[in-house]
Amino acid sequence: MSDAPPARHIARRGLLVILSSPSGAGKSTLSRLLLERDRSLSLSISVTTRPRRNSEVDGVHYHFCTARDFERMRERGDLLEWAEVHGNRYGTPRDFVDQELAEGRDVLFDIDWQGADQIRTTLASDVVSIFVLPPSGDELRFRLVRRAEDDEATILRRLGNAREELGHYTDYDYVVVNDALQDALDGVEAILTAERLRRRRLTGVDGFVTGIVEAL
Repeated sequence: MSDAPPARHIARRGLLVILSSPSGAGKSTLSRLLLERDRSLSLSISVTTRPRRNSEVDGVHYHFCTARDFERMRERGDLLEWAEVHGNRYGTPRDFVDQELAEGRDVLFDIDWQGADQIRTTLASDVVSIFVLPPSGDELRFRLVRRAEDDEATILRRLGNAREELGHYTDYDYVVVNDALQDALDGVEAILTAERLRRRRLTGVDGFVTGIVEAL
């Protein structure tokens, strides 16, 4: 058995992990699986004016609210970002994110390109952004129809919006094609591991190295 002391943890600032994609490309499924496998990651639960689907739980999938309540939050500055998507408003509560970052925890965002752009503007150094692409247009259409949670008009609107959303993949740090779900998940996890080891994020590395040098 080795007499060497145990490895020390190097303190670092929290990371903001943004997953974006057109509806049906799989970002929400990837987010759920990532949270199940990585307990150190917290989900930023968005507030939205969109009606709740039968499969959704208030406070778990979204914080559902009225348009008036949403506007009040926006006017008070309670939202880190907000956007109108498919005719509904979505936003990120500011207090939760500020607290997680200050305590060195990582936060996962399942948001669209508009919200991602706003967060990059205010917290660029803390952000790593990943755009999830479908393997094809036909597959995207099939997934939207298969999940059977939207009517035909909503599906057509989502497909139309996807044309614009796909044009924003160039704004992101990484691109993952969600053809095989496990491969896509492995790719996102690899990105997260690498970003957590970036030197500029390790706030305690200077003291850590100094301690090693002084012990030599």
